[in-house]
Amino acid sequence: MAEHGQSARLAILIDADNTSAAYAHAIFEEVAKLGEANVRRIYGDFSSDRLRSWRGVMHPLAILPQQQFNYTVGKNAADIALVIDAMDLMHRSRLDGFCLVSSDSDFTRLAQRLREDGALVYGFGARKTPEAFRNACSRFIYIENLLEPTGDEAVAAAAAVAAPKTKTKSDKKAKAADGAKADKQAEKPAVPVAVAPAKEPPSKAVPLIRKAMEQAWDDEEWINLGTVGQRLNHLAPDFDPRTYGCSTLLQVVEQAGKFVVERPPGGAVRIKRR
Repeated sequence: MAEHGQSARLAILIDADNTSAAYAHAIFEEVAKLGEANVRRIYGDFSSDRLRSWRGVMHPLAILPQQQFNYTVGKNAADIALVIDAMDLMHRSRLDGFCLVSSDSDFTRLAQRLREDGALVYGFGARKTPEAFRNACSRFIYIENLLEPTGDEAVAAAAAVAAPKTKTKSDKKAKAADGAKADKQAEKPAVPVAVAPAKEPPSKAVPLIRKAMEQAWDDEEWINLGTVGQRLNHLAPDFDPRTYGCSTLLQVVEQAGKFVVERPPGGAVRIKRR
């Protein structure tokens, strides 16, 4: 395990079949907050055009591709290879945790097994990820929350994706003049652009926060916000203030409108129900 003051040593194992390359850079930025990505591997059949977009991000992010040909329809060799590598890395005892990047519930048992051996397991997946896999992780992070365009940026990004492309005469001339250049660019895989989805209202987090408060109750009227946060991590590994358009739990509590917040001078922030 990592010594005091040292970053956690992590392995990032990516299921390319269930993760868009559009989130790659954002995922690695988030992992950097959790520790050091000593192992970086991605699994899939990269001979397929379906995973073409990953080819443009593997090299810049120093991700080691683990090529797995799908010889039989309906059988995912990449999933099996990822599990084998995870168990192999776990038994080496040189890592503090794993980042499993997938929205596939098939990795639920893997997350459970890694945690049984004392490893931290950070899951990264889409909001559609089944609850079983989310709860099997020490913490689960929705990849949509890693994208933070706001205001005009979000509108412009959505418009760019939705707007139909109308060809003009100048467009046709430019296309004809750049034919050779277009052929060369076609050889380079294009990385798709992801747009952040709409956020949930903070009021939707109220039942979960209240449940955390009940579990942390110690017969006092006020409860430290930090204690509530710890209980939330145990109750819902996928709880994230960013889901509700906030950067901190305190902002969620304040904007939910169902709690009273107290900031004692020199003390911890405390909350109670209205």
